[in-house]
Amino acid sequence: MVKKHPLIFVYISFILLVAMMIPVSVSASGEQVQTASSHVERQTSIELLDPSAQMQRFVYDSGYDFEYPDAVRGIYVTGHSAGGSRFEELVNLVETTELNSMVIDVKEDHGNLTFIPDEDSPYADIAMNYIDDPEQMMSVLEEKGIYPIARIVVFKDSVLAEKRPDLSFQQNGEVWVNGKGEAFVNPFEKEVWEYNVGIAKMAAEMGFQDIQFDYVRFPEGFEHRDDELEYSQGDYADSDQGNVKRRVEAVTDFVEYAHEELEYYDVDVSVDIFGYAATIEEAPGIGQNFSKISSNVDVISSMIYPSHWTSYFGIEKPDTEPYNLVNEYAKVENEVLGALEDPPTSRPWIQDFEAPWLYSGPTFQYGKAEVEAQIRALYDNGIEEYLLWNAGNTYTENVDYLEGK
Repeated sequence: MVKKHPLIFVYISFILLVAMMIPVSVSASGEQVQTASSHVERQTSIELLDPSAQMQRFVYDSGYDFEYPDAVRGIYVTGHSAGGSRFEELVNLVETTELNSMVIDVKEDHGNLTFIPDEDSPYADIAMNYIDDPEQMMSVLEEKGIYPIARIVVFKDSVLAEKRPDLSFQQNGEVWVNGKGEAFVNPFEKEVWEYNVGIAKMAAEMGFQDIQFDYVRFPEGFEHRDDELEYSQGDYADSDQGNVKRRVEAVTDFVEYAHEELEYYDVDVSVDIFGYAATIEEAPGIGQNFSKISSNVDVISSMIYPSHWTSYFGIEKPDTEPYNLVNEYAKVENEVLGALEDPPTSRPWIQDFEAPWLYSGPTFQYGKAEVEAQIRALYDNGIEEYLLWNAGNTYTENVDYLEGK
């Protein structure tokens, strides 16, 4: 994947400065002669003609050798699975199928790290020992040619909210939680940005090639409670825009900030986003604008699980029509991304699980046919990358992951 390097002119200037500093001496004939070796001279000339040669010397090298696959086809892996007995089973699944990637929790849904960092790390107190040997895990992925993506849950963070209530949303002096008992931290607070990007940098140093930010948003339905919750709007408090636009601006600015901060690590930056955000101008409560977020990432991963849509695209029960739902969504996304000057790669999340909460009787089952139907719908619309979600990491057997390609 082509990376964006806005610092290219800084690199070139540095090369020119080095070239100007090469010592010279004067020959008997009065001509200036460079005392540097011909090798250095030739290398400098190459770098001046090809800035990319010099740029490689200004990015972080984790020491691992991962190649971007022909197209990412991946599965979600929890910290428990990555650090436990399930890991070998999941590695085998990827190795023996057309899958080639894993999205592994680095900062999980509660706000904990899934491994123990150095004892002097500012994140040591939020760490859980799910992955007891991250280096060994990365070595296995490297050996097997499995592309590693780090999942970092950003603004849903009960751990940080309890630790720092001033960075969260409060109600009657207590940290506010949603109906599931989950707390969020405040996207207006730039200290929260720095906190999460610090974890992202640590993941890049571990060898992950893609940093995937999840829950890059305000809590669902925030537009119905923003007046009753207590929270800071930070630098956005003096904005001339209303609360909806301020939320969109804060979320977009975080993504842009994260992308810039991770340039040095030469990783892709991806964001998970609600699928319906692509079908409207912007999601007013949660602060997600599909086009604006997409303009600031390398990869956009819409969560397009059929079970998560109500009657949409004229489909009465989307969960029972996986091909039609994904097909209709893909048409919309292609149009939205096609309007951008520099669109990111589309890598949607698709469904490999059942949704019993939708049914009073028997639950519609997701098996080989239903998973393949979603994949075929993506391919039919020119979308060749995707990720499979199953919260328990139990994936359907015998799926043709190139179905319809």
